[in-house]
Amino acid sequence: MKNNQFFAMLSRMKYINRWGQMRNTIHENDMEHSLEVAFIAHALGVINNEVFGGNMNAERLAVLGMYHDCTEIITGDMPTPVKYYSPVIRDAYKDVEVAARDQLLTGLPENFRETYSSCLLSTEEEQDLWIYVKAADKMSAWIKCLQELSMGNQDFAEAAKSTEASVRKMNLREVNYFIEHFLPGYTKTLDELMEPVGR
Repeated sequence: MKNNQFFAMLSRMKYINRWGQMRNTIHENDMEHSLEVAFIAHALGVINNEVFGGNMNAERLAVLGMYHDCTEIITGDMPTPVKYYSPVIRDAYKDVEVAARDQLLTGLPENFRETYSSCLLSTEEEQDLWIYVKAADKMSAWIKCLQELSMGNQDFAEAAKSTEASVRKMNLREVNYFIEHFLPGYTKTLDELMEPVGR
């Protein structure tokens, strides 16, 4: 990649559409998804700290959530059932993600690269944080399924079931708290979400 093109490449995340094999009521791109993942990941950190007395870096979770799908600028979005169809495909895709990360990093000055490298793919050092980013990623996908179903789009019925199962299998207390307290609002109308002015 040419020098100093990293951020220009990031701006192209809005052209990477998700759920490409599904009929979508509302289309979602990687940039929108990444912001939602950042919101949720940050919330999981706050829940860890404020509800469970932890000491998690919620701001770092937000940053990792923002950048977690950046390699898809180069690889495109591969549907989850394909990506995890077999160990061979999964491992090959991981290699492709590493190559994409390295290509993106060449668009930064050398003294920036270490900082951004740890944001683009999970690292051993921050493995505990990346678990929560992965949970936020799955939560975002589940929310998308629930919203599509609430608009009558049955194309997302099976994806909703499998994504919910995947989220619940993680069995993270912060995620369970988010599901109980915040998830129900995602399928409400604006009128249902808002308190009338003057109450």
